[in-house]
Amino acid sequence: MAKAKNLANTAPELSVIVPIFNEEESIKPLCERLLSVLDEMGKAFEVIFVNDGSSDNSMPLLREAASGRDELKIVNFRRNYGQTAATMAGIDHASGEVIIPIDADLQNDPADIPRLLEKLEEGFDVVSGWRKERQDAAIRRNFVSRLANRLISKISGVHLHDYGCTLKAYKKDVVKGIRLYGEMHRFIPIYATWMGAKVCEIPVQHHARQFGQSKYGLERIAKVLLDLMVVKFLDRHMVKPIYVFGGIGLASFCASFLSAIWMFWLKFFDNTSMIQTPLPLVVTMTFLVGVMCILLGLLAEMIVRTYFESQGRSPYLVRETVNMEQE
Repeated sequence: MAKAKNLANTAPELSVIVPIFNEEESIKPLCERLLSVLDEMGKAFEVIFVNDGSSDNSMPLLREAASGRDELKIVNFRRNYGQTAATMAGIDHASGEVIIPIDADLQNDPADIPRLLEKLEEGFDVVSGWRKERQDAAIRRNFVSRLANRLISKISGVHLHDYGCTLKAYKKDVVKGIRLYGEMHRFIPIYATWMGAKVCEIPVQHHARQFGQSKYGLERIAKVLLDLMVVKFLDRHMVKPIYVFGGIGLASFCASFLSAIWMFWLKFFDNTSMIQTPLPLVVTMTFLVGVMCILLGLLAEMIVRTYFESQGRSPYLVRETVNMEQE
């Protein structure tokens, strides 16, 4: 215990993030398991609980736990914003060089944290947990999850077995610049890979839920798929959106031009009245769609440039420099 008190006064090496939403039964055993593992590791750490607008007794229990250990910290939301926002808040408030999110429902095992850190020390930037022996409903959760994971891997090009596992380890410099919205917390390994990070996956333990019930339903699948579309679009067209909108616009102009040629051929060589064919309408509509897409592309280009300049960001990321003078 004396060793834990001494470490509490040093800058944390490790930040554990725990989103909380109506988990009053799990808080005490979770704190005991986390502190047992983290104290044994001998590293300075902090545990950031993000209370996501819980309506039960979670917040008083968190205050009670934090009163006895300085390493236990709390971010209390005014209302429920969802797991992605809670994870983002934890990352924003984290001080450690390594950030590890973990579920509060006791299904993730804190005993796997040292194994994640060992893998990071091998040179990886992100270590993702894989619930290989998942203790959930076979069809409602397991089958749907496997199908979704295969789809995400196929579309993103980042092949992981289990995107939905909260237990992961990130180096701080990989995640600090990432902003998360919707249900995008599960896509952090994809963002990290696009930033040049080295990502790997290891099997972790998974336990059956002991208290309460899952906060997720099947409707989450649609949200995940829509978020995946956004992520894929941002990956391919974030810097040059004119390519996608302009491409559609040029295709529409070509369709309009070909339709016009066909229309005039029917008019002058086949003596077909223009009121007998929909081609005039097709020519007009495809031309207008082309104009609108080009304008949208130009507007998107202006927005992207405004975004990068206003945030002081560049459209590239540097891993390191050699023999370069620091300004």
